[in-house]
Amino acid sequence: MGFLAFLLLGLIAGAIAKAILPGKQAGGWIATLILGVVGALIGGWIGGALFGADLNEFFSIETWLVAIGGSLLVLVIWGLITGRRGKRA
Repeated sequence: MGFLAFLLLGLIAGAIAKAILPGKQAGGWIATLILGVVGALIGGWIGGALFGADLNEFFSIETWLVAIGGSLLVLVIWGLITGRRGKRA
């Protein structure tokens, strides 16, 4: 799968992760979508390394689940980081 396809996948996965994980995340939609792309990359790397997931097909359910899972993970970690910072101030 090409870079642009993975970028599109990450943007969509970030939007889906935002819908699954409601609440107030710092940074708004743009930051959430960027974190979705990062999460898709991390999810793809973890999925390939741990589970041997084949991420060459854009329309594969395995690719989408790994990307959404990675996006959820990054959004949760981002929420923990920014949530702590907001409480201290």
